[in-house]
Formats: sequence, structure tokens, C-alpha cells
Amino acid sequence: MNNILLTSLISLFTAQFLKIFTIKPLSITNIIGSGGFPSSHSSFVATLTTLVGLKYGFKSDLFAIVIIFAMIVTYDASGVRRAVGEQANVLNNLIKHLNVKNINRDPELLKKDLKELIGHTPFEVFSGVLLGVTIALVSHYYLF
Repeated sequence: MNNILLTSLISLFTAQFLKIFTIKPLSITNIIGSGGFPSSHSSFVATLTTLVGLKYGFKSDLFAIVIIFAMIVTYDASGVRRAVGEQANVLNNLIKHLNVKNINRDPELLKKDLKELIGHTPFEVFSGVLLGVTIALVSHYYLF
């Protein structure tokens, strides 16, 4: 099997596993959720990028492609997805303050809260990157 892919997936699952213990309330279901500490997306692409750099060289075209991909993923995790989570929080608070009976809307639409834990703080993204680089270095120098 491809060691770069395998190690990147291990990094992703490790970050997701850690969410069980870092997202409140403590729940096994946190392993499948998005958002929270550490960022599994960032961990995944950091492992991928580090291993590609170590195997093919940090001056290679392949490394350039992978690092651009990693920058997009980490930006999305902390930027766009975080903004969506903050907007969901605002909408949930607005809906709670509205009297649904006096609104000419479908009550089924307002029945369920929007998911707020979607994106990551910069610290969660940085922690994911740090975890990913660490897993990549351990894998490269000690396992494969």
C-alpha cells in the first residue's frame, strides 16, 4: 500500500479520535463530527505535504502542488467554514428570540438548530498541522 496515503489517513483518524476527548460534552459521536480540536483536515494535509516533501524533495513540482492544496484546505477550515459556523450561531439565536406562531413561515424549517461547530479556530488548525507534521516525521524516520 502507498505509505504516504496510509500515514495521511492514520493522521486523519488520530485527529478525529482526539476529538472524543476535546469536544464537550464528552461523546464517542464526536469522532465523526466536523470542527473542534484538532483539525483533522489540517492534520491530514500536513502529513501528506510533509511526506511528499521528504520523499520527492521540497523543491519538486509535486511538493508545490501539494502545498497549494494544503493551504487551500487549511484556509477553508479556519476561514470559510468557521464563518459558516458563526453565522449558524447568529441564526440559531435569532430563531430562539422569534415567536414562531406569529411568523408566516413553515414551523418545520425552524424546528432544528443549525450546526455551529463546522469550522476551526486558528489554534485548532495550527494544532492539526502540528499533529500532522509530527505523525509524518515519526512515520518517515521510524516506521517506513
